[in-house]
Amino acid sequence: MPLIEQVMYRFGPFLLDPTERLIMRDGIPLTLAPKVFDTLLCLVRNCGRLLTKDELLQYVWPDTFVEEVNLAVNISTLRKVFGESPQECRYIATVSGRGYKFVAEVQQVASEDKAEGSTAEERRSGVEGIVTRLGRYMRETENHPGTIDDTNGGAATVGSPARAGTTNIPIRYVMLFLAVAAIAGFAWYGQERGHLSLTKPASIAVLPFVDLSPDKGHEYFSDGLTEELIGDLAKVPGLKVVARSSAFQFKGRNEDPRSLGRKLGVSNLLEGSVSVQGDRVRIRVELTKAEDGFQMWSETYDRNIEDIFAVQDEIARAATAALEVKLLGANGVTISPTQRTNGLAYQAYLQGEDFFGSDSDRGSLAKALAYADQAIKLDANFAPAWALRSRILSVMAAYALTDIPEGYRRARQSAERAIALNPDLAQGYLALGWVDMDYDWNWHHAEASLKKATELGPGSAEVLRYQSSLYLTLGRRDEALELYKRVVALDPLHARSYSDLGYRYYFVGEYPEAEAAIQKALELNPQKEQDHVIRGQILLAEGRPQQALAEMERELNTTWKMHGEALAYHDLRRDYESDTALQKLITTDADDAAYQIAQVYAYRGEADKAFEWLERAYRGHDAGLTCIKFDPLLEHLRRDRRYAALLSTMHLPS
Repeated sequence: MPLIEQVMYRFGPFLLDPTERLIMRDGIPLTLAPKVFDTLLCLVRNCGRLLTKDELLQYVWPDTFVEEVNLAVNISTLRKVFGESPQECRYIATVSGRGYKFVAEVQQVASEDKAEGSTAEERRSGVEGIVTRLGRYMRETENHPGTIDDTNGGAATVGSPARAGTTNIPIRYVMLFLAVAAIAGFAWYGQERGHLSLTKPASIAVLPFVDLSPDKGHEYFSDGLTEELIGDLAKVPGLKVVARSSAFQFKGRNEDPRSLGRKLGVSNLLEGSVSVQGDRVRIRVELTKAEDGFQMWSETYDRNIEDIFAVQDEIARAATAALEVKLLGANGVTISPTQRTNGLAYQAYLQGEDFFGSDSDRGSLAKALAYADQAIKLDANFAPAWALRSRILSVMAAYALTDIPEGYRRARQSAERAIALNPDLAQGYLALGWVDMDYDWNWHHAEASLKKATELGPGSAEVLRYQSSLYLTLGRRDEALELYKRVVALDPLHARSYSDLGYRYYFVGEYPEAEAAIQKALELNPQKEQDHVIRGQILLAEGRPQQALAEMERELNTTWKMHGEALAYHDLRRDYESDTALQKLITTDADDAAYQIAQVYAYRGEADKAFEWLERAYRGHDAGLTCIKFDPLLEHLRRDRRYAALLSTMHLPS
């Protein structure tokens, strides 16, 4: 058995103790997530040496496939702990395109010289020391309740009680916890790296149900049932549920459960099939463990299509029971009943969702709206159909496919109708928050709407997206970034997740992390629009205008391409080309790109022209104005009194 590492590492005001898995600043213990700690330990042990990204990924996540952006997130977290920006490089230097190097001077310290910040309790050995370390680990992960294997092959969760001083965890789980603690403690002593992987977050992906109907004409029904189950499970606090956009990447594909689990970052998979014949439906569903394909639970339901809601609730409850997710809370978890309607209204609703979830073109949106209206006509009290109608109308107004003020007015009415019919429907509050943010600019009301949506659907990636966007608009950039990291964890295979994450890194000045996220987005969808322009803006911020221009010219969307070229040519002192690109943008897209035109003028230092176009954007309720508080391209305008006046007009804090 390897000896316990006897040395610690001191750099600046920090002391790193590999044995205790502890880092202190001036004797005060700091909290690091386990993988972030491993990243730091690898860097420090290899001080002064360039570590490639592959080396770090293999060290921190051995024998596990993870995306490069996870490493960038860990590096970003460490920089915040050290209080340095990516440009300072006092502790960690980024070698573009290759990896990272720990550049601070590191001294090895013998274990007996431990700083006074280590308490006597932390220095105890044996089982007592093991429990101390285990307790510290549990505190580090208190916001990410996890699972430990039960003797019956299920899972028992260990989490914080709902009220101080109370707990409903049965004694058998306490005994199991102590037994595993002892085993984990001895195993921990036998590993040089000191991993303590007692718990994992409770996590699940609902894979697209297969349409086995004889006529193969009910795919919208199987897809809709899948999406409804994702929504139901997202209501469970502490349960990580992969978003639809990532889960549906595997539609029609037969992949090994272990591969699926790695790619989606989950421990459990829920999958099944649907067969519709007349007014009868047969649903086959099974829950498996991703790591070994072990079937934890399965069931077949033969019902009348009118009973689909009861079946949906049964499946959600059975899945959470099989996972024993109810132990995540002292009072257990209940799945609120799905609102009932008649079979025809529900099928129309699912068809509307199907068209709304496809391409956001005029034709698809028109069909989605028609089906939502049909569902409402068949059952005017079906709240989900009203919420869907609101979301469709908002998108159509945002794309100027309808009259903008009238479109948003109808969207607000539909959202309010959904909430009145069902105050427990998260989608209703999300739809209302959408209108509050995108058109009304009523930030206080938007925050209240999204807070309620979060309470009702704490695991919804879409709710977190909107919360993050709201925080950005209000200038709370760090909070917005942290929220969006959670979105990426819930939606790891959706290109948009990484695009928006990259944009947020750009806004806080963490450019290497921003580039890594945009690169991942383009790997997932090479045809995705705007990402090349975002990367070009990052390169401009780094002082690399020639590379930025090359990136802008790769943009597929002509509007964004002209916008990006006008910015890059300006930095290259090629004023004629910059003017030419800007004038093309004005000629072709003055009505839809007022904010982008203002950005170019502001970046070029032409304040009067910039404010002229910002005023035009304001009159047209241009959604780009929600970026005004944090947009780096508007930096030249910050001290102009007109800037503060515009913020005030938009009800934003100055």
